[in-house]
Amino acid sequence: MAEVARLFAMEEQVEHAEAVDEAVRIVEALLFAAAEPLDEKQIGERLPEGCKPGPILEALRTHYAHRGVNLVRVGRKWTFRTAADLGWLLSRESNEPRKLSKPALETLAIIAYHQPTTRAEIEDVRGVAISKGTLDVLLETGWVRLRGRRRAPGRPVTYGTTEAFLLHFGLETIGDLPGLDELKGAGLFDGRLPAGFGVPHPKDDPELAEDEDPLDGPDLFPEGAAEASAGAPEVDVEQAAGDEEAAGGSEEASGDAPEPREGE
Repeated sequence: MAEVARLFAMEEQVEHAEAVDEAVRIVEALLFAAAEPLDEKQIGERLPEGCKPGPILEALRTHYAHRGVNLVRVGRKWTFRTAADLGWLLSRESNEPRKLSKPALETLAIIAYHQPTTRAEIEDVRGVAISKGTLDVLLETGWVRLRGRRRAPGRPVTYGTTEAFLLHFGLETIGDLPGLDELKGAGLFDGRLPAGFGVPHPKDDPELAEDEDPLDGPDLFPEGAAEASAGAPEVDVEQAAGDEEAAGGSEEASGDAPEPREGE
């Protein structure tokens, strides 16, 4: 009986190994054929039952680590990319695209580090107003997206970065953005910094924050609600003005009559 059990165990191991090999081939084919990065959920839907995409993707990343193409993770998705040291072989001359303006770069940096953030919050950090065209340019590049609406009067739109932003700047996660020490080491800060100065830890959670509502959510602050709750009704103000005028008239009526001039 022990020998029979051992044979069955060996057979199960062989079947499992074959299933894993097949799963590796499937994942490899999916990533090569995909026109854009794939997330683990999409990959897992194509795998044999019982095979999890996580370990297979890590094994493939190790396998391709020293090859001409590397398997890399961008955000929560995976894609093949030419090895960094071979990029020069595939480069070609082309017209240099128009660079972002300084206000656009500053706005992009603020959104990346402070997301989710609103236009007013961006202006507060920069210290100057930003034009609508600046945000439009960032939205057109695909590096910035509309996240939701702040749960506050006026329900301002909140902005955040996209996977295209990570892909363009070669980041695995938004947390890979440089911190204060790295920025100092790169010489981007000259002189002494104010006391308490710091760089926030960036995060780009796709889920809405506690103070955010969906873009198409209900209006929690309908027009006129803020004014109605801010003070007394208008009729009371008018009545108070009328009472004041009436009081002024009474004072004039109760005053002494002017003395007659000579000759009258």
